[in-house]
Amino acid sequence: MKKIYLIGIGPGSPDYLTVRAINTMKEVDVFFFLEKERGKNEDLIKIREEILMRYLSEGTYRVVTAKIPERKKGGKTYEAYKERVETWRQKKAEIITELIKTEMKDRETGAFLVWGDPALYDGHLEILEHIAKEGVVNFEYEVIPGITSIQILTAKHKIPLNRIGESIMITTGRKLKEYSTGEVTNAIVLLDSCSVFKRFQDTNIDIYWGSYLGDEDEILISGKLKDVIDDIKKLKNEAKKKKGWIMDTYLLRQPEETNE
Repeated sequence: MKKIYLIGIGPGSPDYLTVRAINTMKEVDVFFFLEKERGKNEDLIKIREEILMRYLSEGTYRVVTAKIPERKKGGKTYEAYKERVETWRQKKAEIITELIKTEMKDRETGAFLVWGDPALYDGHLEILEHIAKEGVVNFEYEVIPGITSIQILTAKHKIPLNRIGESIMITTGRKLKEYSTGEVTNAIVLLDSCSVFKRFQDTNIDIYWGSYLGDEDEILISGKLKDVIDDIKKLKNEAKKKKGWIMDTYLLRQPEETNE
């Protein structure tokens, strides 16, 4: 039977791969790279290539690249967003199904190198489960966890993810909009293309922000949000113009003395 691995590769630097991820990669026959139609993720493809070159011997594996459609934008409601994502994932599932059918021999192993961890804000796990249930192609799969940007963020800022007796919320910029400023005590925010943290700039909340975490272009800023928000917005815009993309993660945290 064919086997697929979803291998978490961390936030981008080859230094953050786990030993298990590296050992699993050595068992893989074919790595699948999914490239956006307009070449908008060239850097992300390049990082995956660097990971393979660093840890694997040349000639021991092959790489198959496939084009995937971009996810359509438009519609601000959750229902519209969910529908767009589901449609996009269905198209992606069709492409992955075809790759497993045509680019793998029986008993071969294939792998997708997943940014961060496959279980955190990534659709590959659900897509593979959907394909398996469809029964069009026979395969099994396994998930190899990866270091997340959350862990790198807290390590770089030298802070604990949670404080004694407090909970931590992990959410997206889209969902953060639904919370009032008084409802957020500790919130890790991912996928915030609209800088929703601006809603909190008139409060006393602290922010621990980072982008390109673990990479040579890493940027870190921390402090009272109202004091550093202009620096964050400036650096975020400059970095996005320079590289064409940005992945940032941040923690919003109420000062400890204000909590009961």
